[in-house]
Amino acid sequence: MDRIIIKGGNELRGIIPISGAKNAALPLMIASLLTSDTLTLENVPHLADVEQLVRILGNHGVDVAVNGRRENQDGSYARTIHFTCRTIADVTAPYELVSKMRASFWVIGPLLAREGQARVSLPGGCAIGTRPVDLFLESLKALGAEMEIDAGYVNARAPKGGLVGARYTFPKVSVGATHVMLMAASLANGTTVIGNAAREPEIVDLAKCLNAMGAKITGAGTSTITVEGVTSLAGARHRVMPDRIETGTYAMAVAMTGGDVEITETDPAFLETALEAIRRAGAEVTTTERGIRVRRNGGGISPVDVVTDPYPGFPTDMQAQFMGLMTRSSGVSHITETIFENRFMHVQELARLGAKITLNDRTARIEGVPRLKGAPVMATDLRASVSLVIAGLAAEGETTVSRVYHLDRGFERLEEKLTRCGAQVERVTD
Repeated sequence: MDRIIIKGGNELRGIIPISGAKNAALPLMIASLLTSDTLTLENVPHLADVEQLVRILGNHGVDVAVNGRRENQDGSYARTIHFTCRTIADVTAPYELVSKMRASFWVIGPLLAREGQARVSLPGGCAIGTRPVDLFLESLKALGAEMEIDAGYVNARAPKGGLVGARYTFPKVSVGATHVMLMAASLANGTTVIGNAAREPEIVDLAKCLNAMGAKITGAGTSTITVEGVTSLAGARHRVMPDRIETGTYAMAVAMTGGDVEITETDPAFLETALEAIRRAGAEVTTTERGIRVRRNGGGISPVDVVTDPYPGFPTDMQAQFMGLMTRSSGVSHITETIFENRFMHVQELARLGAKITLNDRTARIEGVPRLKGAPVMATDLRASVSLVIAGLAAEGETTVSRVYHLDRGFERLEEKLTRCGAQVERVTD
């Protein structure tokens, strides 16, 4: 099993290119089930979750062809993948595949829309909360689908003649359920109006791709999305948006260690709330032609309170990283988690490095300390793993992060990107 060893204390200086967004790539890949033509996606990150979804899509009959990666001068890679699903080979998504990654449950929407039936295992993924699938099922029921849960599987069937457009308002914002309803409604009969829809940039990216395939979607990026169903979708070519979570993570790493880094191939408009929190913490963040420049030279880290919220609020996927940053602040900060009820598992691991954090229900109180000290720590989920890396970059001595397979699910070539900027980070295989 791999471990990452970090020798802390180095400032970060240089250029970090941002990969394609995992949270955008996954639903875009699943959209290939909606057409018999080829969907070509550019800027697809090389991640464990992407490779797992390739296996899941292959089970359904998707042929996958990967173009060779090309390294650019700044160390970034261009990766293009062609997805072709001439026919659906199997409408069952088995437990042994779906249980490893929650997003794979989303195939239920395209399978229902194209084949009229689906048998999908209840999902797995990071253990950061219950995250029930009721919002997915209720929204698909609104389109006429019949649902039955039996032996750990959701058995779904569309009415004769296909799914039917409808008005549906989510009782709470759900990014995944909005993705699924967008895909299913694209091939439904009639018009669908989605209320209280997720507004995340990844929703907009999926809508752009579906429209390029022939869908008729308006309002993506707002809380009300309208989908006029079409009889079929064609192939298209689409570039995956840059990863805003990766962008914010590296910005926080620079704020933590000090230094001067240009983060390229990204768009600051996707994470304005997080960047503002980083500025309040004492880092200078400016926009460049290629992305953003983050600097912290000499000044300390100021305490900042944040509350996670659906977009455009502070992202829950950056909560752990920001907590890592706040462990070295000059005062007391508070982080309130409103999205997932069990997303503070990294607290005990940060405490092993010397952090002073107390929990009260969904709020963490972080008392900044003048120094952290390296220690062996264990990743508990994807975002928690990188929070430990951020803390380790500023800790005295050596920090060893184990169970980094969590990290590989969402961060492409992290050690290489940090090393290029002067960090001492090494991956070791036992």
